[in-house]
Amino acid sequence: MSIHVVTGTDTGIGKTVFAAGLAAALGAHYWKPIQAGVEPDGDKEEVARLSGLPASHILPEAYRLNTPASPHLAARIDGVEISLARLALPQVDGPLVIEGAGGLLVPVNEQLLMADLFAHWGQPVILCARTALGTINHSLLSIEALRARNVRIAGIAFIGEPHEENERIIPQLGNVRSLGRLPLLDPLNPATLAAAFASHIRLSDPFNGR
Repeated sequence: MSIHVVTGTDTGIGKTVFAAGLAAALGAHYWKPIQAGVEPDGDKEEVARLSGLPASHILPEAYRLNTPASPHLAARIDGVEISLARLALPQVDGPLVIEGAGGLLVPVNEQLLMADLFAHWGQPVILCARTALGTINHSLLSIEALRARNVRIAGIAFIGEPHEENERIIPQLGNVRSLGRLPLLDPLNPATLAAAFASHIRLSDPFNGR
């Protein structure tokens, strides 16, 4: 079973769309272990809509929290305690795409950050980053946070309008592989996402991480 963890330099940058494209391209199962905020839908519903994967490939969350907030706060408001034991990797046939919640240093609970959870799993991570202003700082800090925990980085995927310099300097300074750039799509649907993913994201590169 090959596992790819998708995270981002921040929340709301498009990592769910990227995860949907990746899961569709690999014919993978998709798992969002912690969903915080479900109005009108959660991320697995969006992935189901955008990926065209069968319902059996969209796994239920370990925690589905009502409040759109950091997992530790959403769990506290919902009266739930997030346990590491419930975040064990699911066993599936074939590839598995896992989407994290928020950025790397978002608290999962009072003791654990999202990056610590990734280190616990020991699987390679794909870092999604904006192309816009501020992304150099956010991306390099995220890379440092992963490396400090000995988390393998399969590559960085940019999302947004083209920015040649940002797309060049971040992989160079961070010593990470660039997987390409996923453009903003309008309309965004399974067909346009699959086409953009095939044209812009380099899945032929090995995903063993650095």
